[in-house]
Amino acid sequence: MQIYLAGPLFSDAERDWLDGLAASVRAVGLECFVPHEHFDEVTELTPAEIYRVDGAGLRASNALLAWLDGPMIDDGTAAEIGAFAELVHAGDGHHVGIVGLVTDLRLQRRRGNAPGDGMNLFVTGAIESAGTICWSVPDAIAALTKLSGFLAVSSPASATGSGA
Repeated sequence: MQIYLAGPLFSDAERDWLDGLAASVRAVGLECFVPHEHFDEVTELTPAEIYRVDGAGLRASNALLAWLDGPMIDDGTAAEIGAFAELVHAGDGHHVGIVGLVTDLRLQRRRGNAPGDGMNLFVTGAIESAGTICWSVPDAIAALTKLSGFLAVSSPASATGSGA
């Protein structure tokens, strides 16, 4: 199963954290599309080119893991969540769900104390309509592993990605 890893990637620290998260996903035998690992496929830095490369990775993936930390959810991550939620709702069997990951203490303090746990309500609703929000890396990995079971019971045509 291939996971699309969504999250901010604009600083060395963000890319390093995403690299560590991708290593954790890969350690349990799941494949991972990490956008900044595909910078070499970008022929020029334009919106159309970024959309082409990352959009292809999004559509080819079976599940989305979205890193939600920060004072607000990264806008690109939010767009990827919305697009992937629609792919899941299309019901093709290839796109099986979304796992949101929160490790930020600011958000953990709001957990259960504010609607959407203090995150954008539309984005939270999109995640929850197609999956779950986890509050630790081990829980997120467990949720992804569970989603891989849904892919295993889908039709052979959609499991090969021919429906994407």
